[in-house]
Amino acid sequence: MHGPTQLFTVIALVSLPTVMYGGYALMGVMRDRKLTEHQRAMFRAGHAHAGVLLILALVALQILSRTTLPDTTLWIGCFLLLSGILAQSGGFFLHLIPNRGRLAGRVTSVGAVLLAAATLLTAYGVAFA
Repeated sequence: MHGPTQLFTVIALVSLPTVMYGGYALMGVMRDRKLTEHQRAMFRAGHAHAGVLLILALVALQILSRTTLPDTTLWIGCFLLLSGILAQSGGFFLHLIPNRGRLAGRVTSVGAVLLAAATLLTAYGVAFA
């Protein structure tokens, strides 16, 4: 496994328990705080996206590690994955802040673009490197 993909695999694996804890915390927030239905839905979506996207990242990192892409390109792919996950799931959490819906939507959209770029880079690595 290459240096960048090994490092980011460790980061993803260490991050998974935080998402798992987030599921536990989610139950407490839902019970104890007065959230609107929209806020509850966004909290759930942010949590769910974080977990699923971390698993996607683990798969993509394994695939990237088997390519012959140069380290610089691997670093770019790893950062695209990580920042895409943070933006995509984080945008949903921004919906918890009143009057931040437009910003939240933009952050989520940027995350989707970053993840798409990471996925296409991974596909390129499989096909050509």
